[in-house]
Amino acid sequence: MTHTSRTSLVLKIAAFVMVALFVIVLQPFSMHIFPYHYEEGKMWIYKTLTAEFDFPVYKSDERLAAEREKALQDYAPCFQTVGTASSMIIISAEDMEKVKQGGYDHIAVVNRRHVSTDIPVEKVYTPKTAYLVEKREMTPTLVYDSLTSERVYRNILESVSPTEGAVMAGETIIEHGELISNEDFLVLASLERAYRDRGLDRERLLYIQCAYAILIALVILLLAGYLFIFRKPLWEELRAILFFCLLIGMVAGAALLILRFASPELVYIVPFVWIPILVRVFYDSRTAFVIHLTTVMLVSFSVPNPYIFLILQLSAGMVAVDLLKDITRRSQLAIAAFYVTLVYCVVYTLTLLLVSGDFSQVNGWMYCYFLINGILLVVVYSLIFLFERLFRLVSSITLVELSNINSDLMQDFARVAPGTFQHSLQVSSLASDAAKCIGAKALLVRAGALYHDIGKMVHPAWYTENQAEGNNPLLQMSNREAAQAVISHIVDGETIARKHSLPEIIVTFIRSHHGTSLVRYFYNSEINRLRKSALPENLITSSDYRYPGPKPSTKEAAILMMADAIEARSRSMDNYSEQSISDMVDEMIGLQIQDGQLAETLLSFHDLERVKQSFKERLLAIHHHRIQYPSIGGK
Repeated sequence: MTHTSRTSLVLKIAAFVMVALFVIVLQPFSMHIFPYHYEEGKMWIYKTLTAEFDFPVYKSDERLAAEREKALQDYAPCFQTVGTASSMIIISAEDMEKVKQGGYDHIAVVNRRHVSTDIPVEKVYTPKTAYLVEKREMTPTLVYDSLTSERVYRNILESVSPTEGAVMAGETIIEHGELISNEDFLVLASLERAYRDRGLDRERLLYIQCAYAILIALVILLLAGYLFIFRKPLWEELRAILFFCLLIGMVAGAALLILRFASPELVYIVPFVWIPILVRVFYDSRTAFVIHLTTVMLVSFSVPNPYIFLILQLSAGMVAVDLLKDITRRSQLAIAAFYVTLVYCVVYTLTLLLVSGDFSQVNGWMYCYFLINGILLVVVYSLIFLFERLFRLVSSITLVELSNINSDLMQDFARVAPGTFQHSLQVSSLASDAAKCIGAKALLVRAGALYHDIGKMVHPAWYTENQAEGNNPLLQMSNREAAQAVISHIVDGETIARKHSLPEIIVTFIRSHHGTSLVRYFYNSEINRLRKSALPENLITSSDYRYPGPKPSTKEAAILMMADAIEARSRSMDNYSEQSISDMVDEMIGLQIQDGQLAETLLSFHDLERVKQSFKERLLAIHHHRIQYPSIGGK
């Protein structure tokens, strides 16, 4: 293992460890204080539960609110006497407005000995109404006593007990398999409250933390194993690992922060579907779903109802992956956001009905959270461009833009090297069709094919497709010089691509579309010259006639190499019969296989046969026989 590969491996391991630690640190362990999940009307699936300690049973919120409201019916705002004694009871207009707004029918006048007297509101005047009676200016005789009023109000509320009875230690709370009634639900809720008031003891907290850490480590390890076994190219790509870890940390972190500091239901605002969308845009569907599943599992250990959470998130993720195989238009995101929101709403409703069998258990706020989630999904469009710049990735949207032949660079290409431009268009068509046949990235191949020969813009006259009849400057050079001149379009193409800030993957296509193959025309010509002159063939250095490479390492790059060679060879054919085209395709690909140019790709024999068939059908369609039009008066 080289120093670079060791460093890369260390960084990958560090990235996964950082994600695991980040999730563990943000874990809201308070969610695990009460180790049971229960719902009214559902079966108690745990063993028979017995009280470990005494605890009170709390009334339901609805009942406690009703009892307090009833107790407050006798409450009246308190006033104190001020000013000179008067036969009339007068308060300020502002205080009278507060009394009327509160709906009180009487007020309480408290004297110095804290004895209160109830006065009906109809016997209370304001300075204005008192003036109409006495025909003289009147001042308030009572003033609102906020402290006494607040104390009386609080005492009334505290007089209503929040509890009703108690459960003693050793008493059976609920038996295994028993349906949870409303009374059982209140007892269980009271027990959970007692657990939270008591808190976690250090030993139990340590067990929970250790179990959680091991589970998180296992989930992360499973993800790493998937990449290492099934997606080896992605495992070897450091930026891919960093990209995946950043996505997981970003989404899982947001969810865990909400669970820790806000209402647990708000976790459904977090756009978990960002992950499958972003991963699918840059990589493949299976990896997108696996990383989505990993993130959902990391968070599911902390949500109140993991069953519903998992069903919802996995359903939404599957829909997103299916709808967004290739994002080429912004409208696709809006459509996907609509369907994801719809799936959230439908699956939530059906799952809750399956669990409870009661529409009243449906929480209307959940639909608002799903709507907000759907709106946030549209924001992912801007994140695509952010991650493209940050990790030097290429999305389908960018590939569509690169495939626009009306761009300034493509127009210059068509003007300076028209023959090569037409060749590139044909190669693009051949390669993208072949890519579709084997499930490779057709859009990527199309873009790569358009730019693969862009280096020929520097010296267009050196290449036969741009030459006038009988005018070939390369024939004035030695075979070695001519070969080097042809090879130079690789370096020139890379220079032009970087000058125009083309993505790195396009540069890779430019560098690898000939691999390390020979410039056979001039190599063979030099061999023949040496033989004719009776000189030994070892005078020729084959490396002088080979392209610098690298060899193609992806299916897409291999398809481009084959399409480029076949399209160029097809231009020199005299006969375009089905048999001649088939023989030519088999010969050209066979030479590349013999030369080891396809050895580093993941193409199977089955893939090669399907690619060959695609080339043959496409070339036959292009060069099919056309009828000869008769001339007027001719034979």
